[in-house]
Amino acid sequence: TLLAWIAIVRCRALKSASGNREKSMWLVAATTRGIYRVDDSGGKEMALECRGAKEIAVLGDGILIGSNAGIYRSRDGGVSWQPCGLEEHEVWQIREDSLGRIWAGTQPTGLFFSDDRGQSWQPCEAFNEAPQLETFCVPIGPPLPARARALIVDWANPDRLLVGVEVGGIMRSLDRGISWQLSSPGENPDIHMMFQHATRPDTVFVSTGYGRLDGVAPMVEGNAGVFRSDDFGASWTYKWFGIEPRYSRPMCIHEDYLTVASAPHAFSSHKQAGGAGAMLFRSTDGGERWQSLCDAAHSPSAANFHGLMPDPEAEDGVIVGTDNGEIWRARSESAWIKVTDGLPAVLALAAV
Repeated sequence: TLLAWIAIVRCRALKSASGNREKSMWLVAATTRGIYRVDDSGGKEMALECRGAKEIAVLGDGILIGSNAGIYRSRDGGVSWQPCGLEEHEVWQIREDSLGRIWAGTQPTGLFFSDDRGQSWQPCEAFNEAPQLETFCVPIGPPLPARARALIVDWANPDRLLVGVEVGGIMRSLDRGISWQLSSPGENPDIHMMFQHATRPDTVFVSTGYGRLDGVAPMVEGNAGVFRSDDFGASWTYKWFGIEPRYSRPMCIHEDYLTVASAPHAFSSHKQAGGAGAMLFRSTDGGERWQSLCDAAHSPSAANFHGLMPDPEAEDGVIVGTDNGEIWRARSESAWIKVTDGLPAVLALAAV
């Protein structure tokens, strides 16, 4: 079938890219102070100083990063960077669809797109003017504007989009952004990360927290964690039973390896007494069963996990960045390997 053929092409492309990276791989790390490049030996250099770099999108013609001052682009593997629009917005996530349109989610809650590789950006008016957005916020004192921090553009059908809002819920479009409907997995509007399965386009995973529009939910099972949808966001099933800590945020997926980081609450940090108490969990069956991916020294981890990506050099591995400026390689049934340290808090990672 067409979907099966697309999946095979995607897997071959990933394997080809992985092979190239094994020859000479650099990590690009988005941190609270800007962009760093990290080589295979752990050497690091700052490539861009900017406020709150939090997203990295590796596209066919370069790299885009989202920051508190809009989008920056690099065409030379992250060595040099130029502003690329949306300077008045905090950009939380960037995704490209199969037709070449690039989408960006922002804070305050907004959705923008570019049809010219980021040279100009247009608002998705139906999303940005949706009446539901008026009720969204991050419910701290005083409340902050909500953020469109998670995007899925269906790789099999570019008409289908999901936008996860912290705190608000999931906005779903089946007509490439012309109309939108709001839903919340398990009535949980505190949306963090969303990823689509690589070969099953209807299967989507989302990580959630305890935030609610009127405050914080009781910290009990069911009120935070991972949900799965098998109908592209029309309905959701809770998949985090028996897992502690429950507050889930970073997530990545490679083939059937779904990895999620969690901590006790939104403000867990290496700075607090006793550390963050964070964990990494792995599922290979769509969230039905979970196992720890932590070694003895990180069970739990004193540092919280924010950046998370599949490891191109290990099918069952991930690369994780922490709030105390470390980057680690974690693989199933093996000790963790430190890549580097001494960075600002690492919020996102990518391999180039």
